[in-house]
Order: sequence, then C-alpha cells, then structure tokens
Amino acid sequence: MFNYEKHFNQYCKDNKLDLILSFNMPAGYETANGTFDVESKTVFINADYLKESPDYEKAFYLFHELRHSSQYLCPNKFSIVINRSIQYIIMYDGTCYKIINGKYYECKLKGGAGYFTNIYLGQLYEVDANKYAYEQVKKIYGDSNDLRKLYESWMPSQTVSDDVYDSLYALIDKKIQMTD
Repeated sequence: MFNYEKHFNQYCKDNKLDLILSFNMPAGYETANGTFDVESKTVFINADYLKESPDYEKAFYLFHELRHSSQYLCPNKFSIVINRSIQYIIMYDGTCYKIINGKYYECKLKGGAGYFTNIYLGQLYEVDANKYAYEQVKKIYGDSNDLRKLYESWMPSQTVSDDVYDSLYALIDKKIQMTD
C-alpha cells in the first residue's frame, strides 16, 4: 500500500517546504487525481478516487503535485519560461486563469476540447511536473511499460510552440483586462 505521508514528508524535508497534505478534495475537484493550492500551501490528493489504482500511479500524482508546490513556492529553482507559464492555467474546455498577486482572474477562450487538452498538457509547468513525477516513481518502483504509458498519457500529443503560448497568454491578458 502506497504511503502518501512518508513520501510527502520526505519531499518537504528535502526541499525545506512547509506544506499540508489533504485527502479532502476542494469543491470542483472531486474527480481530479490531485491539485495544489498555493494560497493554503496544500497538496490535495484524491485518495478515494485513486484507491483502486496501482501504487506507482498514486506516487505519480503525489510527486506531480509536489513538483507544482516547488514551482510556485521556489521560483528561483526554475527557468524564466516555467515561472512565466505557471501564472497561467489553461483548462481542457478553454477556461483560463491568470494568477496576479495571489488572486485568480478568469476568462474563457474559444476552441475545441481536443485543442485545449493538448494546450493544457503542453504547458511547460505541466510537462515539468509530469517528467519529475515519472523520474521519481522510477526510483521507487523501477521503470515499466505501465509507468511509461501513464507518463505518456499526460504528455501533449503534439508539441505546442512557444509562439502559440505567447499568443494565448497575450489573449488571456487582454480578456482579463477587459473584465477588470
């Protein structure tokens, strides 16, 4: 049985982070594997949702969210490009958020779910979190076809260029300014 607390506590110790681990998902995230809330410094893991999943999968989602905690709380450890991208959240349905001074501003972009799924998966902070999770899980459970399939399922089907993200970020900025 995967010990979430053990790996969580070790990560916090190794990275000098003071985080909270919660298994009570916030409203709207009931079917998510996990999420990180920067304001409360809480890593949420949907242990009930994942209870039938293999341990390597549980570990993958924990390490993914832990990486997000570092991206937000230790920006000096990450590239300028990741620091810029972490300000923007582009969801599967075109709902977008920009974090400004800890506050989330929302807008909606037009486009299909397939397009936005690829955009979501290709965001540099998501790619980084997935690569990190994959590498950490390999250290614990070894590499396997199933682990590689899980990792690949969270990678974009097509590479998204920096220019596309620059355009999307500019559009989000424009839409948010119009709603202020």
